[in-house]
Amino acid sequence: MTVINYNKGKERATATASYPTANNYPTDSIEWLTRLIAFDTVSRHSNLALIEDVQAYCEQLGLTVDLTFNDVKNKANLFVTVPAGANADDVNHGLVLSGHTDVVPVDGQDWTSEPFTATIRGDKLYGRGACDMKGFIACALTLLPQAVKLSNAGKLRRPLHLALSFDEEVGCLGAPLILADLKARGITPDYCIVGEPTNMAMVVAHKGIAVYRCRVHGKSAHSSLTKQGVNAISYASRLIGYVDELAEEMSYRSDNDAMFDVPYSTLSVGTIRGGTATNIVPNLCEFTFDYRNLPHMTQDDILVPIQAKVAELNAQMQARAADTGIELLQEESVPAMTDSDSAELQALIAALTGDDTRHKVAYATEGGQFTNSGIPTIICGPGSIEQAHKADEYVALSEMVRCDEFLQKLLNSCASN
Repeated sequence: MTVINYNKGKERATATASYPTANNYPTDSIEWLTRLIAFDTVSRHSNLALIEDVQAYCEQLGLTVDLTFNDVKNKANLFVTVPAGANADDVNHGLVLSGHTDVVPVDGQDWTSEPFTATIRGDKLYGRGACDMKGFIACALTLLPQAVKLSNAGKLRRPLHLALSFDEEVGCLGAPLILADLKARGITPDYCIVGEPTNMAMVVAHKGIAVYRCRVHGKSAHSSLTKQGVNAISYASRLIGYVDELAEEMSYRSDNDAMFDVPYSTLSVGTIRGGTATNIVPNLCEFTFDYRNLPHMTQDDILVPIQAKVAELNAQMQARAADTGIELLQEESVPAMTDSDSAELQALIAALTGDDTRHKVAYATEGGQFTNSGIPTIICGPGSIEQAHKADEYVALSEMVRCDEFLQKLLNSCASN
């Protein structure tokens, strides 16, 4: 077993003597992944230490880094461009390599090794974020010096961009700020590759996701006098039953897409809370549900019928007590990623990987935000989504090699002889 450890608890990762220091950055993707895992970038924490470390690395390479921050300035996105040729102003168009820096918590998980210390056992590297998705970021950072060398020699025909975001895991909150900044600066990349874990397969489309919270406001009464109350849990259950009926109907639609691993749009109730005691008619019940839509479907496909059902139930409730009713609140929305504009990029990826197979998936990524901004996008990265978010998250070392080789071919495709 090999354990590679960067000290934690400092603003930046500080290496032990055997490994790269802040002024001596890694030169291969495994060392970079080791360095990145050492930053505890769980979404509830700041990611600034990681971002500042990458910023210093990029500036050491002579690149100009642009940061966009959240409202409280404790999280940042990073966008950096290796310009085409030797002209530092030639930063429009080109290809974006995109990854999120945040990871999911490790609370309550039974890890075999320290989650924020990279550990190699056999042919796998373990650590939080190993596959989701610091592995891809590590490979991209390893590629940057080669891209800079080509640019300085006037041999990079199109710019290469790197986009690192915050808060993807809690609603893809960071990427829209990157995209808004690019629009303001007049930069329109030609393509984007989001390096989520796909086992280096090409994913050309994914579903969107919308999360809703329903608050059912009833009226309390003693349970022996039910007619004097309005039972919030009972009315919530009626709406939940209707959501389940809609979910069943969507599974039989004629326009479902068999290329998706789940070929239809889905609705799923995830949480419910209500009531204070068995002998009290409850005055409040809340539940949440998510909608994962195929790219050709919209939120209105489920919102219109659900809102009609809410109006029906509200009328019933308010006939008994005027100040009762149901609120429907949207908490999260991430657009689907479509394959309608990415045929040229798909052909390039197929040629570079030797695999012409296209995949479509049920989970959502920042890819939908890029496609919604008019940037054709595919997903391709090292590791398996099946390992993401679990204890003992890992990426196979062979996957890192495959990603390194893929990005090298991609860079070569952007270079002139």
